[in-house]
Amino acid sequence: MAAAAAASASRTFLYSQQRLFLHPFCIPSRHIAALSGRRTAVSPPIIRCLHSTSVPQNQEKAVPRPNVVQVLEERGLIESVTDNLRSACCNSTLKVYCGFDPTAESLHLGNLLGIIVLSWFQRCGHKVVALIGGATARVGDPSGKSLERPELDSQTLEKNSIGITDTVARILAASSAGDDDSFLILNNYDWWKEVRLLDFLKQVGRYARVGTMMAKESVKKRLESEQGMSYTEFTYQLLQGYDFLHLFRDAGVNVQIGGSDQWGNITAGTELIRKILQLQADGSADGPHGLTFPLLLKSDGTKFGKSEDGAVWLSPSMFSPYKFYQYFFSVPDADVVRFLKILTFLDTEEITSLERDMKSPGYVPNTAQRRLAEEVTLFVHGEDGLNEAIKATQALKPGADTKLDWKTIEGIAENVPSCSFAYDEVVNVPLVDLSVSSGLVDTKSAARRLLKQGGLYMNNCRVDNESKRIESQDIIDGKVLLLSAGKKNKACLFF
Repeated sequence: MAAAAAASASRTFLYSQQRLFLHPFCIPSRHIAALSGRRTAVSPPIIRCLHSTSVPQNQEKAVPRPNVVQVLEERGLIESVTDNLRSACCNSTLKVYCGFDPTAESLHLGNLLGIIVLSWFQRCGHKVVALIGGATARVGDPSGKSLERPELDSQTLEKNSIGITDTVARILAASSAGDDDSFLILNNYDWWKEVRLLDFLKQVGRYARVGTMMAKESVKKRLESEQGMSYTEFTYQLLQGYDFLHLFRDAGVNVQIGGSDQWGNITAGTELIRKILQLQADGSADGPHGLTFPLLLKSDGTKFGKSEDGAVWLSPSMFSPYKFYQYFFSVPDADVVRFLKILTFLDTEEITSLERDMKSPGYVPNTAQRRLAEEVTLFVHGEDGLNEAIKATQALKPGADTKLDWKTIEGIAENVPSCSFAYDEVVNVPLVDLSVSSGLVDTKSAARRLLKQGGLYMNNCRVDNESKRIESQDIIDGKVLLLSAGKKNKACLFF
């Protein structure tokens, strides 16, 4: 009787918080349009409230679909999975969520697998939710961390949340195949800001077992370290579990996914749901499910996602599509096939064919890397971003017939040495002299020698005339000049 009374009280608490549960975070389309620099508004149905995505049960079970768990397993995208998820994903339309804490203004490459797995669920006919952790980011997830995250102020969190929302919305909208109901984006701060501590402890905290929480791998590692763990961090798994409870109870979201380091947090949520809602712990298809994917690592075991300049960001304003493309183009042969499987949506037969070609005598080096770079750049940055990256790549090849323009040069300027000149300091100046003053070569004799060897280029065109002087028509759009010494050494001159 006591247990029944407690469960009844819990359900009463959940039902009573109507302001808490019935008004989820819905991003106004004007925010997304403003972030992308366009005046065209995103169609409102792309991101909508929870209740608008419901599908009648009889329709759900009538829709044939691929087994998404099997697809993910074949591509090496599953680390752990709860019981019965394989059968559940074939028999009904699942609602799947992945959380992204706004600890930076952009997601980085390590977050990409979460978006890719969500997109696979989309492509297999399921509904997906991207949950921005506007509340949980105020606490900080200790998983995989040796130190407590620095505290972020409200303005920074809001700015980060908007930046991440823009990125996720852009990518998932492109993967929706015109189905505006296939995804939505929420922010957990919209329900957490209404929760009172005493109510939470009484109605939710009583179901959390401290021994179980301490047994989680992320907690054990921190407790054994010199830094230890604060109570704030210790509660994180309960907060994330409550997010799953809220989404399960009021939105019909029945699957949570995350990286392998999130298994403890995910199972904390499934247990909380079963205890509070009195569900049988038999892994039934109607219950909560969890799935984790491996962390993004290179073949040597080190993390994949760092460039010379730091993190590989998914936002084009923080990491250009050109640099993003080049990063994947430089992937070692030892990693490229595995990355084609987990980071692209190419058929496994095509990937096998590329792998076979890599071992053949006539294989053109970097063919598989080029395909990887094209597919991942297209997924993250869209067709415009891919075209920009390819055009910029061609622009940096001396002798290429790509027509250069100001926008293309501007896109690659941060990746090559640049300098500024007054317009009249360049026009009618000998190219040999300018090659030295720009820092492209050290001496005039070196410039003349390079020119005679056919290695001096201006705007990707080889210069053969030693007496060549800069003319006004040589300056691209009246703003920039690109000089090259061989294939690698370049200089951008801005006016």
